[in-house]
Amino acid sequence: MLEKIIFELNKYYHLSEETTAALRDIFQVKLYKKNEIILNEGDYARYYYFVYSGLLGYYKQNEEGIPIYKLFFEENSFCASTAAIIEDKPSEFSIIALEDAILIRYSAEKFRNLLLKYHDLALFHIAYLEKNWVVKKEPLEINLKWESAKERYLDLYQNQTLFKRLKQHQIASYLGITPTQLSRIRKELKD
Repeated sequence: MLEKIIFELNKYYHLSEETTAALRDIFQVKLYKKNEIILNEGDYARYYYFVYSGLLGYYKQNEEGIPIYKLFFEENSFCASTAAIIEDKPSEFSIIALEDAILIRYSAEKFRNLLLKYHDLALFHIAYLEKNWVVKKEPLEINLKWESAKERYLDLYQNQTLFKRLKQHQIASYLGITPTQLSRIRKELKD
C-alpha cells in the first residue's frame, strides 16, 4: 500500500532510499467511512493525507451550515489544510470522506522536520507546491472570475471519473450556484 504513495512522491522528484525509509516511518494507514469528518473547520490541522482510495471533499460551511466545496481529492491525491499547517492556526476548511476512504496520514510536524533533514524531500515539496498551488490552481482562480457557471460546469464535466462520483448538490456547491440553477444549466445543455 505504501508503494503507491512512494510512486506518487517520486513523480515530482526522485527520493533516495534513505529519505523513503524515513517517510515510511511516519506513514499511517487510516480508514474513514463515508461522511466521516477528517478535519473540522476551526480545528488545528496536524496531518497531511494521501488518498489511496475514495473521494474527499474540502469545504467551508456558509451561514446556513451548507457546505461550499472548494476542491475534491480523488485517488493518488495529496490533501491537507496546508495554509493552516503553515500558519499554525485553526483551519478555515473541513475535510470529509465523500466515499469510504483509505488514507495514508502523516504528521505535518514530522514531515516538516524531514524537509529540513533531506534535501531531496525539500525539492519534492517545492515541485509539488509549484505544480499544485501555482500551475494547477491559477487557472481555477481565474475561471471563477471570468467563466460563467455553465462554462465551469463543462470544465468539471470533462473529468468524468470525478463528475460521476459527485452528487448534484456537491456540483452546484463547487460551481457556486444553487441546485435549481444547476438544473437549468443541465436542461439547457440537453436541448
